[in-house]
Amino acid sequence: MNKTVQLSDEDREFFRLVAAAAFSNPFSDERVETDLRIIAQASRGAGEDRIQVMMKTVATRVAVLDAAGLGDLRRFAAEDREIVQVAFLFDNYYQLIDAFDQLILDQIRAGDDPLPAPFAASARSLMTRRGFSAEAFRHYFAVFYQLRRAFYFIDRGLVGHSPCMKTLRKRLWTNVFTHDIRRYERLLWDRMEDFSTLLLGETGTGKGAAAAAIGRSGYIPFNMEKECFSESFTRSFVSINLSQFSPTLLESELFGHRKGAFTGAVDQHEGILGRCSPHGAIFLDEIGEVAVPIQIKLLQVLQERIFSPVGSHEKLRFRGRVIAATNKPLDELRRQGRFRDDFFYRLCSDVITVPSLRQRLEEEPGELNALLNHVIQRLIGQESESLAAEIREVFGKSLGERYPWPGNVRELEQAVRRIMLTKQYEGDLMAKAAPDAQARLLAGIEGGCLDAEALLSAYCTLLYQRHGTYEEVARHTRLDRRTVKKYILSQQTAGQ
Repeated sequence: MNKTVQLSDEDREFFRLVAAAAFSNPFSDERVETDLRIIAQASRGAGEDRIQVMMKTVATRVAVLDAAGLGDLRRFAAEDREIVQVAFLFDNYYQLIDAFDQLILDQIRAGDDPLPAPFAASARSLMTRRGFSAEAFRHYFAVFYQLRRAFYFIDRGLVGHSPCMKTLRKRLWTNVFTHDIRRYERLLWDRMEDFSTLLLGETGTGKGAAAAAIGRSGYIPFNMEKECFSESFTRSFVSINLSQFSPTLLESELFGHRKGAFTGAVDQHEGILGRCSPHGAIFLDEIGEVAVPIQIKLLQVLQERIFSPVGSHEKLRFRGRVIAATNKPLDELRRQGRFRDDFFYRLCSDVITVPSLRQRLEEEPGELNALLNHVIQRLIGQESESLAAEIREVFGKSLGERYPWPGNVRELEQAVRRIMLTKQYEGDLMAKAAPDAQARLLAGIEGGCLDAEALLSAYCTLLYQRHGTYEEVARHTRLDRRTVKKYILSQQTAGQ
């Protein structure tokens, strides 16, 4: 090996910017600012967006190193080697994103049998030439795939660019990779089973889509002999709606049962915990509906990572992540003894609130058009501006500008279907009859008829409609939770 070299001051500054981009949240303003600094001196071609120009700029600078015989990270002195390593990985990743995107689409169509990654051989050859070992390639190639899947499902699975949706995307990315991706890649990539997630939000907001984005974005090892990933991400995410089962059947669906465990158990059944892969996640929807005895059993799963099928004393290990969701006010259920505190604290490694459609449209009215186009694309397989215009016309005539969308995105999807069938949609009549909290608050402010108590009551009620829990309202207002509840109940009483 030739004598080690050092980067020039200019190259060192540039590649440090590349490292900052590599380790930042791709849905954050900080990432946008870093990309713009990288491409500050670059020219944009017709139709090129920020990411395309950034990719080309980095590739050009790496090519300069290659041309100078410095395309091997082992050529560099220790203080520069890490900087160059990150730059090479960053460049390699962006060279592969189209291939990874195609693999994701093909895998969705193929289902649970993992597909080969035919581009792996050329990627390995390039990384070997740049000084990476075979084991390093195997690990980083798996990280690349994870990064692309996370971006794909968070970006495409969650439509809208209102501030609250931008925040949601950032939170989901952090949930997968933590706030420090350096530490994640070094220490946590195979230990995320210890981090459970609780999704809160009104019915129909898209908690299932958020859970799927997390559950399909876990680390999946790459099998170098078979040149494919060890399993399909379509198998790594398993969901169950807990409210649809009786307590007896729910226990069997969760933990499985042995033959003869109860009347009707004529065969052995593997529950959702047993079906979850080591690299996967289970989604427990409507967790607020679960009876206390089952909460206790799930608590054991979260604490000890073991469970037993119904009718068996065998201890089985659960290795996946747990994602749970509810639209119920958990603070009330906990106070009533219907939701155990210890179970709540085991679920809440991360608590993410999925915003209501009402909040999204208040922040960005144009989000309705984006959602309409998304629903239409799903229903008919293509965009249709004429159909979107027809639906908007019905909304304008029947619902008005301040319709609260109590059923959120799920209601919007059904509204589109109904208009396509009948050319009519009257909305939820109960919701239309109830005065909107924001409208009451604004009317009171404009009329100058609110004292301090009434003002706080109206504002707390507005926040409660948006976030669904007293805790979230307390966090936003910096009030005690009991005070928040008092104000909300007083507003409800006044509105009756």
